[in-house]
Amino acid sequence: MSLTRSLIDVRPLRTSPVFRRLLIGRTVSLLGGFMTFVTVMYQVWDMTHSTVWTGAVGLADAVPLAMFGLFAGVWVDRADRRQVFLVATVGQAVCSALLAVQGFTGHVPVVGVLALVAVQSAFGALGHPAAGVFVPRLLPKGQVAAGLALQQATGQSMMLLGPALAGVLLGWLGIGTVYLLDALSFGFAFYGAFGLPALPPEGESSRAGLQGVLDGLRFLAGHRVVRGALVTDLAATVLSFPVSVFPLVNAERFGDSPRTLGLFLSAMAVGGVLASTLSGSLTRLGRPGPVMLCTSATWGAALVLFGLVRSPWAGLGLLVVAGAADAVSVVSRATIVQTHTPDALLGRVSAAEAIVARAGPSVGNVRGGLVARWTSGTTSLITGGLLCVLAVAAVAGSTPQLREGAAAADAG
Repeated sequence: MSLTRSLIDVRPLRTSPVFRRLLIGRTVSLLGGFMTFVTVMYQVWDMTHSTVWTGAVGLADAVPLAMFGLFAGVWVDRADRRQVFLVATVGQAVCSALLAVQGFTGHVPVVGVLALVAVQSAFGALGHPAAGVFVPRLLPKGQVAAGLALQQATGQSMMLLGPALAGVLLGWLGIGTVYLLDALSFGFAFYGAFGLPALPPEGESSRAGLQGVLDGLRFLAGHRVVRGALVTDLAATVLSFPVSVFPLVNAERFGDSPRTLGLFLSAMAVGGVLASTLSGSLTRLGRPGPVMLCTSATWGAALVLFGLVRSPWAGLGLLVVAGAADAVSVVSRATIVQTHTPDALLGRVSAAEAIVARAGPSVGNVRGGLVARWTSGTTSLITGGLLCVLAVAAVAGSTPQLREGAAAADAG
């Protein structure tokens, strides 16, 4: 296979100017979002010097998504998705501007800062399911996986660049200016969104309120392929997400060097960027189910081996492998969800996918920390990785449609 076919498939950038604009806007906005997350953590720590309060930053970000995500998906499936996305983008931009104001004045208590983070997350809970319909509506079916891989590659790159850039700018320009830069970054999101056509739901509109939520949940429960994809993602995150035990493992086996710990935290993102860049052959394969199962199992196996090695360099290499496997698994899962879900349900299913993607690592960190407290960091890594591999094998064994690569026409 040629190197050109192994590199990330850029056909969507050539064939769809609308997708190209959307990707540019999304990338710049993500950069601002990662900068703001670091800045909020820095500001809250500076105000309180309490790990309880810094931990509350994650809750302020995750709880609104879990509370409002499915109901936001109902709204998305009843309205023009472009208009919903614009409303959500305006709300997020206003929250960033208010964060900038309080950053310059310094008169808002820490609860007020967290409230702004929570409101911004609530608008994000609305924007994500709206954006979840863009790729399958803008690109031919054969290019959906490539479009998602491009989003993953740019997102991983911003995850690496954003925190580092925030660290530099915080010392140079201060908290308020970094928040202001994030607010301005939403201008690029508008640049991408204004090029979108009207995107009303195709097919029967969602029922309002709780009935619409229940319809979405019934689809998830009944569609074996989509359900299997989300369960696989939960297995990989809830059972084995490792970040919370990195400090303990570093202290147990690698000399407790902060430099090593920082490399551990960066290695998975590096793997994600590399895998996304070299994803062309996999996205062209057209079999996201087997690819997702194999890469999810690889993630678990890499974490087991990381729990066994004694060399920090070997550990870093395994974390790069784990990050690469995770990135490919995420693209494959999103491809399955977006090509197997009817458009009329895609907002609600995208909202459920976002909740799984955000809540899974958080719960996994709690699980890893508790197991490490009762046993050791090494035991937590090894048992979590083994449980992940076993759970993926169970999903593969019980869902032949996923294992064999189901056609998008399968209705469950």
